[in-house]
Amino acid sequence: MLTKTQSSNTTYWYNPALLIEEVESAFSVDFWKRREAVIGSAQGRGTTWFIRGGLIPIALRHYYRGGLLGRIFTDKYLFWGLANSRPYKELKTLEILSKAGVNVPRPIAAKITVATFTYRADILVELIKDAKDLVSVLKSESLSPEILYRIGQEIRKMHDTQVNHTDLNIHNILIDKNKKVWLIDFDKCGQQRGNKWKKGNLSRLLRSFKKEQTLGNINALHYDFNVIMQGYND
Repeated sequence: MLTKTQSSNTTYWYNPALLIEEVESAFSVDFWKRREAVIGSAQGRGTTWFIRGGLIPIALRHYYRGGLLGRIFTDKYLFWGLANSRPYKELKTLEILSKAGVNVPRPIAAKITVATFTYRADILVELIKDAKDLVSVLKSESLSPEILYRIGQEIRKMHDTQVNHTDLNIHNILIDKNKKVWLIDFDKCGQQRGNKWKKGNLSRLLRSFKKEQTLGNINALHYDFNVIMQGYND
């Protein structure tokens, strides 16, 4: 259950069952560095920091724009109300999926700072430790039919909650050291009525497999997409 608190023009949402640190401090990388709790990082659109939290491992991410607008505004978004902000929607989507038993990072906290018509934002989610995305796995080994089947099952569980993963691709599916399948990266995702878009999610995923295959990043002999679909449809 998310708790909301406000300080001046900044709003926080957090799950007190997953965050024992002061929520205002938890979004500061320096705070974690002073505690020697930063355990790694990853570069993407900005830096995602990997942190040893007091209760669970944490991934801390600042929201950055992409594309042409990203060159101009970098990390500013138009403010249309707290409920329409990207971090809040991502937290709520992860909360819905977690409660439904879908393997996703648990939502920990989000922060939004409003300045007149725009806002900046950050999010804390559970860090899935000892996990690799499918590209990293398929570079060197095959995925067993059991894992491929479970990938399909996990996507189906997500779709049964009516959550549309608008960027479902080979990089957003992880396999951890225990061979557990995880779905990640739910920015700009949410619940949607109907079913037609579900086929679009699956088509996008297949295209991402083919793209990495064309680039020579994965071996076509290391996976069978039909088994993913079997897991989805059964």
